[in-house]
Amino acid sequence: MPDIETFEKISDLFKQLGDPTRMRIFWILCHHEECVIHISARMDMSSPAVAHHLRLLKTSGLVTSRRQGKETYYRASDSDKAQALHQMIEYLMELT
Repeated sequence: MPDIETFEKISDLFKQLGDPTRMRIFWILCHHEECVIHISARMDMSSPAVAHHLRLLKTSGLVTSRRQGKETYYRASDSDKAQALHQMIEYLMELT
């Protein structure tokens, strides 16, 4: 059986997507790269609120960013865990 640290890491990933707003942002970024302003408009949220969610997703390793001029663009990371969570979301959307 895996050790407790493994289960804690997995639990932390699920916590990141336990917030519906964060899950929607992650889902958007799985499909294309976006800057905070575009995500804010799409989500009908303030830029600071979106930036807060992005910071949490980035800290968890689910999202990466790059600078281009004055803008920072975000996308889902290429990690196995991000891809697995995206596939799980897509699968659960089909079941719902």
